Amino acid sequence: MTRNLTFAASLLILLALWAALSALKNDPLLLPSPQTVARILWSEAASGKLTYHLTATIARVTAGFTLAIALGTALALILGRHPRLNAVAEPWVVVMMNLPALVVIVLCYLWIGLTEAAAVTAVTLTKTPMVVVTLREGVRALDPAMDEMARVFRLRPWTRLRHIVLPQLAPWFAACARNGLSVIWKIVLVIEFLGRSNGIGFQIHLYFQLFDIAHVLAYAVTFVVVMLAIDIALIQPWERHANRWRTKAMG
Repeated sequence: MTRNLTFAASLLILLALWAALSALKNDPLLLPSPQTVARILWSEAASGKLTYHLTATIARVTAGFTLAIALGTALALILGRHPRLNAVAEPWVVVMMNLPALVVIVLCYLWIGLTEAAAVTAVTLTKTPMVVVTLREGVRALDPAMDEMARVFRLRPWTRLRHIVLPQLAPWFAACARNGLSVIWKIVLVIEFLGRSNGIGFQIHLYFQLFDIAHVLAYAVTFVVVMLAIDIALIQPWERHANRWRTKAMG
């Protein structure tokens, strides 16, 4: 309860600071007040435009996130268990980690076209190396005694993965999920800004061209609120559960 109250108080302070700066600037065109942005949000929601564009963005985030986690997990399990393969793949991972997301997005659009496939591919390619780096460390930190027990009881590969490996990687998955969402939604907005005809990023691009800061802030705030809700409702409970399991196992 105290944690929730602290979080709510922090948000109220942020809103109060925004309102104070808006009043001090006294220029609605450059820094509209929270009340102005809230009215625009209500209007966009009532017209159905907000739901339409928000749904498109969430779908891209979900698709890219799911593919990156799946592909990154498979690669991390292989590289973490096989040092020679890891030595071969390490330069690839480093290059992809340091390749700017904007370059990946532009190349995907040029090679694949201005399509949904290009958008999701760009998100997946950008996020997968981050998943690999994080989960690879988790694979290296797996308890050898648990592996030995699995061999003694002759567990099947799928059973070993499900009951031995994945539970130990739960805290690392939670870290990937939190960091992944914070990165992926920003990448998706850039993708929509550059080459899609719907989504939050597309709307921000539209109102950027019109120099309509109030609408830009309205759509930006919408997605920030959604990501905060996902973090509070899903990621944080998962993270606490994962760390609790790990603490009990070590005890």
